Amino acid sequence: MEKSLLRKLPSIDSLLQAQEVKSLIKQYSRDMVVGAARTVLQELRSHILSGISDKEKAKALTHKKIVSRVEKTLQHKFSPSLKPAINATGVILHTGLGRAVLSESARSAINSVMEGYSTLAIEMSTGRRGHRDIHLNAILCELTGAEASVVVNNNAAATMLILNTLAQGKEVIVSRGQLVEIGGSFRMPDVMRTSGAVLKEVGTTNKTHLRDYAEAITEETGAIMRVHHSNYRILGFSSEPSIEEMVELARKHNLPLIDDLGSGALVDLQEFGLETEPLVQHSIKAGVDVACFSGDKLIGGPQAGVIVGKSEAVKKIGKNPLMRAFRVGKMTIAGMEATLRLFYTPEKLPATHPVYRMFAASQEQLRQRAEDVYSGVKSEITTGVEFSLVEGESQVGSGSAPIETIPTVLLQVKPINGSADKLARSLRHSNPPIFCRVQKEAVLFDFRTIQPGEGPLIADFLIEYFKSGVE
Repeated sequence: MEKSLLRKLPSIDSLLQAQEVKSLIKQYSRDMVVGAARTVLQELRSHILSGISDKEKAKALTHKKIVSRVEKTLQHKFSPSLKPAINATGVILHTGLGRAVLSESARSAINSVMEGYSTLAIEMSTGRRGHRDIHLNAILCELTGAEASVVVNNNAAATMLILNTLAQGKEVIVSRGQLVEIGGSFRMPDVMRTSGAVLKEVGTTNKTHLRDYAEAITEETGAIMRVHHSNYRILGFSSEPSIEEMVELARKHNLPLIDDLGSGALVDLQEFGLETEPLVQHSIKAGVDVACFSGDKLIGGPQAGVIVGKSEAVKKIGKNPLMRAFRVGKMTIAGMEATLRLFYTPEKLPATHPVYRMFAASQEQLRQRAEDVYSGVKSEITTGVEFSLVEGESQVGSGSAPIETIPTVLLQVKPINGSADKLARSLRHSNPPIFCRVQKEAVLFDFRTIQPGEGPLIADFLIEYFKSGVE
């Protein structure tokens, strides 16, 4: 039987004569179609030789199905892997889904510099080559109070660059309670080692005193460093010296004080009902030599690492040969500049900045949006599934305010005879992909992170899914 089925496989030449395949050749080119056809035929040979029933094998060998598989192979090859998605998980800064949603002004600025040439690194007065850092320096210094700044491709790079510049071959004193590991196995001890600096741990996990830092200072000390706890908190019997106390100690011993702020808040999150994150302005006012933070978390811009501080330290960092490896391009600079400009009027952030709009959204606003989708699907689907609106909690995400949650409204979808996991998997493979939560055999859609205009897309998918009879 297998031999007879193998003989039924068409040749490449015969496939290319089919009218439907000729249309594919016009669209994709002959070489691409031939490659796809070879792939499909090889898959079918493996299929025939597998343990699947002869009946199932024969079904896959119709001319229509073979041509369809060739077309799908080509579509997959030419479809982008990175694509827009709907975030219904309730995690506002979702690392897997690209962290911050960019503002309209940031998107416009990025599109503008993409359309042609730009003034990335040129002196306007002379026409000679200039420095790309000038585009963000003034606004960063104005917002933070720093003397100088430089921007690199993420905060891990910023930390690495600072340590390599200011403390290579020297000891850097860090509290044991701050030796963090965050997403992607980013571990502070490993970064310290790779930078060429030598980690010197002081204190204990829950308590580090100023005297611990003072007693650790020797001729081998290159810097003192504070690291934001990022994605965890130490609660209960714990304490750490203030940044002002650490600055005073560093000055007394003529050592640089480095402050890795992680998420990098420019506004007090208490205004949005969240716990306070360390403000960049506070660190600069306290007198740190350099501070670094992410550009794509609480700043809400494209992925970047921002270094701000005193001119002498920042200039040294900017001249480090590694700077060229870590520098950012024109699209990041354009997006960051537009995003930072929004912080000139912080009272308008809920209206102009997607991240702060999600922070500020009221339960009433979320419930209205959820009810619009709920009523739409309930009117179309009356059997096979239970729909309901429930209260829940959203998260900030990406290590920002890690123990805080924000009240939210969820659409709960519970297939009666089907599988919640299967529904969630189908949602991820929809166009656009939709990511949600699965909990207690139900799929949950969090309307705090569902963007304006995305609700109808979710409703359309659910209606089509359950009307098709999928279980």
